[in-house]
Amino acid sequence: MDIVLLSRWQFAITTIYHFLFVPVTLGLTLFLALLETCYVTTKRAHWKEPCRKLLKFFGAIFLVNFAMGVVTGIVQEFHFGMNWSEYSRFMGDIFGAPLALEALTAFFLESTFIGIWVFGWDKLPEKLHCACIWLVAIGSNLSAFWILVANSFMQHPVGYAIENGRAIMTDFMALITNPYVIGEMSHTLFSGIATAGFVLLIICCWKYAVDDASREVFLQALKAVSIYLIIGIMGAMGTGHVHTQYLAEAQPMKLSSMEALWETEDPAPFAIVADINQEKRQNDTEITIPGMFSFMLYNKPEGAVQGINQLQAAAEQQYGAGNYIPDVTGLFWCFRMMIACGGAIAGLAFLIGGLAWVKQDWLLKYKYLLALTPFLLPLPFLANSAGWFIAEAGRQPWIVVGLQKTADAVSPNLTPGEVFITMSGFTIVYLILAIIAFYVICRIIHQTTIDTANDEGRAL
Repeated sequence: MDIVLLSRWQFAITTIYHFLFVPVTLGLTLFLALLETCYVTTKRAHWKEPCRKLLKFFGAIFLVNFAMGVVTGIVQEFHFGMNWSEYSRFMGDIFGAPLALEALTAFFLESTFIGIWVFGWDKLPEKLHCACIWLVAIGSNLSAFWILVANSFMQHPVGYAIENGRAIMTDFMALITNPYVIGEMSHTLFSGIATAGFVLLIICCWKYAVDDASREVFLQALKAVSIYLIIGIMGAMGTGHVHTQYLAEAQPMKLSSMEALWETEDPAPFAIVADINQEKRQNDTEITIPGMFSFMLYNKPEGAVQGINQLQAAAEQQYGAGNYIPDVTGLFWCFRMMIACGGAIAGLAFLIGGLAWVKQDWLLKYKYLLALTPFLLPLPFLANSAGWFIAEAGRQPWIVVGLQKTADAVSPNLTPGEVFITMSGFTIVYLILAIIAFYVICRIIHQTTIDTANDEGRAL
């Protein structure tokens, strides 16, 4: 098997697995910070203790997720030396700076104040303890920012020069104000809020349905979580829409591949479904909405969108002969899966949130349906994985757009057997870790009771 393809598969598996935990951490730290702020400032004494126990309950789940994110994230950095040494040689001067800043700033905040927050209950003043979780939230999201700064350069290089065959940073401010990182960071932030909000919504629905003693507390939690989720999913949709419009300028090949638009059209239709024939560079059959894609990009039902075939010809003229078309089928269907999952999440958020706020009797009457909501848990993770597939696969065949191809970035001395063995090992270890983490989180959920009647509650 091709060494480049195997290395890409290995990196994809470890990255997607790592990114199962990252959005939950990003969103959950912010929710915990907001919840503890409410705990510290509330004037309703009868809710203070239940709020504290909710904090410890959600905090225990956060700690398991955070630990998994840290462990799986460490592996990512080793890939650049083991599998992608030519990339590291070419990009080290630029790629190393944001990674170093992540360790010096973001990871320092997270690792220091998460310990103080965990062990500081009843030892620190309430406001100081609350400040600790805010610093953890800032550190977690700052970590995402530095990683996205590095990734955004790979997508849209700025502030650099080529010297002696290597990319050299010439403008650090251009690097961190890259228009691509602004779109990626805002979308990632709101996606994290939506992911964490949906996970919490599922947990609250389950506890409301099966735990009679905790029902009143988790009804109130449902109200707060539903608002948080709605903010997250609507923000993710809005920032995703704006970023997609930006792709028309920054990465037109990725954009047209997401739509399987082979020829330039004005106005451009939106394909609901399509039978894509990448070998012939055409769609054998398709169902489209006329003008909709132009409307999505330009906010009006007209405007030309460049076709894949025209973009391929332009790339050949600029970079030389070669295939500059990414996996159109994968991008097309991942884009639609992301949209479908986002729509389902939004619908569920408005439905359950609305019932929690205005029709509590309906929630109680149909609580058995709430007990089925855990089956919907994969939705945000499917959306996140699809989004990252679009971001990474959409720039192929480039690892750094316009500067270095993926085939030129792989380590020269690797063998397919070595990559296959390590990829299999990572997959098995990650599967075991996933089972353990899932078991521990389920145990926390099952063993936690928060009863306002007798003020008893416990969480691992």
